[in-house]
Amino acid sequence: MDIHKIEKAITEKSKIGRKIEYYKEIGSTHTYAKEIGEKPESNGKILIAEVQTAGIGTQGRKWYTGEGKNIAMTIILHPECKANELEGLTIRIAECIKNAIYELYGYELKIKKPNDLILNNKKICGILTEIHTMGEKVNFLLISFGFNVNEDEFSEETKEIATSLKREFGKEYQREEIIIKIIEKLEEIEI
Repeated sequence: MDIHKIEKAITEKSKIGRKIEYYKEIGSTHTYAKEIGEKPESNGKILIAEVQTAGIGTQGRKWYTGEGKNIAMTIILHPECKANELEGLTIRIAECIKNAIYELYGYELKIKKPNDLILNNKKICGILTEIHTMGEKVNFLLISFGFNVNEDEFSEETKEIATSLKREFGKEYQREEIIIKIIEKLEEIEI
């Protein structure tokens, strides 16, 4: 993945992505983000991994990340708001991802509440949001997602329920382009 391409697309006004940490392999970007999320310098940081050995999926399931094929990332934010102001955030994030893919390629993803994106009746993206609070004050917010971009190998357990852009449309896609567009859309959310 060309991290410099993503960094070049981030503007001085951006809240998200002015700091990017890239990992060839990590247990989970989400788990690591929990460890560093309270640090003031982590605000706006993005963690991106080529491979997650312990990626987190829905209901504690493992999220598989094929090496060099998909997007596995976590965004750390320190919003100045109360926790109740973030209600419905996961759906707003799903709408951002859906709109990004539509603007880039004209593909219509469907949102399956509370945290999945579906293409042709199969899961293509999972979203995990986690808010850390002290009382009503939000200390930090984690936005993690896994998006199947160029994956062409699915396990027995997932081959009937999961898909990727490549599997559906038979061509390779630039992950950097997708990340840049999703960041652009997330910047539009009032967080």
